[in-house]
Amino acid sequence: MTTLAELRKGIFAPLRDARDRVRPGLDVVETARIDSVSSGVAQIVGFTDLYADELVRFPRDIYGIAANLREDRTGVIVLGDTDRLQPGDRLTRTGRVVDVPVGEALLGRVIDPLGRPLDREDPVEAEERAPVERPAPPIMHRAPVKTPLQTGIKAVDAAVPIGRGQRELILGDRQTGKTAIAVDAILNQRDTGVVTVYCAIGQRASAVARVVRSLREAGALGQTIVVVAGGNDAPGLQFIAPYAATTMAEHFMARGRDTLVVYDDLTRHARAYRELSLLLRRPPGREAYPGDIFYIHSRLLERATHLRDEHGGGSLTALPVIETQAQNISAYIPTNLISITDGQVFLSPDLFEKGQLPAIDIGKSVSRVGGKAQLPAFRAVAGKLRLMYSQFEELESFARFGTKLDEKTRQRLTRGARVREVLKQREHDQIPVAEQVAVLLAATEGLFDDLAPDAVGDAETTVRRAAVTSHPDICEQIAAGEPLTGEARDALLDAMREALATDAEGAAHGDA
Repeated sequence: MTTLAELRKGIFAPLRDARDRVRPGLDVVETARIDSVSSGVAQIVGFTDLYADELVRFPRDIYGIAANLREDRTGVIVLGDTDRLQPGDRLTRTGRVVDVPVGEALLGRVIDPLGRPLDREDPVEAEERAPVERPAPPIMHRAPVKTPLQTGIKAVDAAVPIGRGQRELILGDRQTGKTAIAVDAILNQRDTGVVTVYCAIGQRASAVARVVRSLREAGALGQTIVVVAGGNDAPGLQFIAPYAATTMAEHFMARGRDTLVVYDDLTRHARAYRELSLLLRRPPGREAYPGDIFYIHSRLLERATHLRDEHGGGSLTALPVIETQAQNISAYIPTNLISITDGQVFLSPDLFEKGQLPAIDIGKSVSRVGGKAQLPAFRAVAGKLRLMYSQFEELESFARFGTKLDEKTRQRLTRGARVREVLKQREHDQIPVAEQVAVLLAATEGLFDDLAPDAVGDAETTVRRAAVTSHPDICEQIAAGEPLTGEARDALLDAMREALATDAEGAAHGDA
């Protein structure tokens, strides 16, 4: 028979167990308060322990980066709208630096530099996070850049080749087609397995929307991450945007994949950092930029590389974009980035006004990797293109004076003018490498010399179709990286000559 004491013990035993399991705890949180706040920056007081670049949390889910550490106060870069903050607001430490989500979940998404969605879809559910600031791979972990990254643009792939792991600068005045070249390079990777990241810094929302629409319509958005820090966003978000985009790409590079990052553009990035530095009362230097303006870009672009196989074998190719004023490439920020990168693609407003699109000035453009990043067949056809084109431009300037020219000079002028027509290309019209080789071979061998300049575009379509239909095996060999033999070269030329002759006969019959 159960006694009253035993009954009480059975009833209250679960309560006693629950009481024993619950232990009151204390969460120790160090807080501070805002002393003053301005556009993009807040001065805080009250922390007794704080690390450089540590992330702090303001009210209303706004974050900041501890930038200027002093004994009496700390300057914080605010990663949000400072209009929602006011002096006296409390803030807390997080004990970590700025990090972003990384991984497959980001592909196809439009996000801000903190990983928050901007595409009206669900929040990003990434399994990992990584800091936005990371050291560049050591020199012994890097492999030579020798694998081409085809852009599908004839003028770039032929005269200014880009390799996987290279840093190639795109610069020119405003409205000369810089973003178009970068976006075409992204679109050309949709069937190559290359993961691409488009980082928009300080751009208008309408311009970013056009880029996203182009990626979606071309079927390239699924392998692209779009990181946006718009012109209306806080300068702190614009500052960390390229570092966040690089971290997202490095996740795939560390796993052996090839990646491409476009920074559009670093001129606005430098201006945002100048604004923050002046608000933080750091000493200004040339053009009011702070003394470490070179370092913020060098530590970013040094993270682009091609890793050795034992360290993953992946690559990160960087295409930074900057804007010049009045074609002044010797300005402060352009010269800094030219010295950091492995070459530049210069877009000339003069060529743009003349209708030479893309407006790439081959004479001022250079790739320091050069032919090492070209397929053998491409190298054989386009090896002398830069020299021939520069000689043509010099002769063309000389011929304007009305000097009597010999037959050989007139032939060079005629062929150079046809090559210039061949280098024209419509936006978002990426050309496979085998067809590029065929067109440049036809132009440099004089197949277009007897045509009027305005007829070269149709002739180009003809020779591209002839090369693909008549010799698909040769086209496959070219794309696979095999050298162009003499027999294959002659076979392509014969097929293209025959196709042009057939078109000419058809046009003559049509006129009759």
